[in-house]
Amino acid sequence: MRKVLEKKQKKLLIECSSEKKNFRLEEKLGVDKRSCLLIKPGILDYKKALNLQESIFKAKKEGKIEEEVLIFLQHPPTITIGKKGSLNEILMDTSKLKQKGISIYNTGRGGRVTYHGPGQIVGYPIFDLRKHKKDLHLYLRNLEEVIIKSLSDFGVKAGRKKGLTGVWVNEKKIASIGVQVKNWISMHGFALNVNCDLSYFKLIQPCGMQAEVMTSLNNILQNNVEIERVEESLVKNFKKIFHLTSIKIDTSFYKSYLLVS
Repeated sequence: MRKVLEKKQKKLLIECSSEKKNFRLEEKLGVDKRSCLLIKPGILDYKKALNLQESIFKAKKEGKIEEEVLIFLQHPPTITIGKKGSLNEILMDTSKLKQKGISIYNTGRGGRVTYHGPGQIVGYPIFDLRKHKKDLHLYLRNLEEVIIKSLSDFGVKAGRKKGLTGVWVNEKKIASIGVQVKNWISMHGFALNVNCDLSYFKLIQPCGMQAEVMTSLNNILQNNVEIERVEESLVKNFKKIFHLTSIKIDTSFYKSYLLVS
């Protein structure tokens, strides 16, 4: 009887010790660092979107935002030039592009020249990659996997091409990816063509290729898919692939950003 009591007391002490350790860990962590804030500002000028990213990056670097942050938005017609790109990959005179209302920006992301516009979901994950194995290549593959799984939700079989970052459906490219990582915090992200006007890609050599290589979900399905449905699928798959505990829409940071920008 005495031995049984001693075993029970020992077990209780172990459980209490474990609970204290867990409590101290939760107390130290404070916010659930595997949770994610989702910001959806709608259609936003590229410069303002970049400023928003930089504001969040700074806040994460300083420890003011502990959660991961995911931005889903659309841009007005915009051409961006990545670190490996050049003006030579833009096929129309820049002054004429500006007359057409198409903005051009040099960016700090990887990759070459691409187009952004209405009907295209642009995703900017601002993630602390120290929570995701500090592996840039794994991060890129995970971004691709999120998009591949999301397209599968709409009955589209997508995949990768060896040596080329992005997502493809057969020989057509449906999503481009270009990121920037500083202090293991990511910026920039992906562009998924949902129901955008593909003719804009003829103004450039997208990712150094011919415009005809680009496609969209609408083009594949011959059906106008709602952006909101695709965003819902992306949220679900971001949560799964990146092992996030929750993804909740946040308006407070964006509203405060608007007040100072």
